[in-house]
Amino acid sequence: MARVAVLCPDLLFGSNVEGALSAAGHEVLRGDAQGVDVVVVDLTADDVDVEALGRRDDAATLGFYPHVQVEVKARAEAAGFDLVVPRSRMNREGAALVERLAS
Repeated sequence: MARVAVLCPDLLFGSNVEGALSAAGHEVLRGDAQGVDVVVVDLTADDVDVEALGRRDDAATLGFYPHVQVEVKARAEAAGFDLVVPRSRMNREGAALVERLAS
């Protein structure tokens, strides 16, 4: 299983993501993006440097966004994120998406 950093200031949604990842057997680290296999990022967070995270080559990057904010998706894809999905898909398939990126 993967070591996963979750960067999500929304405590409720972040807890849901962390719980699903943990239940799938992943080791979850909240906010610590060092020494991990995958970084899961809320792309709407004010303190997230999307461009810097997209350039990482030491971990896969998975960003999520509200489905109505397509400009957020485009920005993350242009920055080099490995995968960018709507928040609803992250909620449903997050563990499987992380597994795919970690392998």
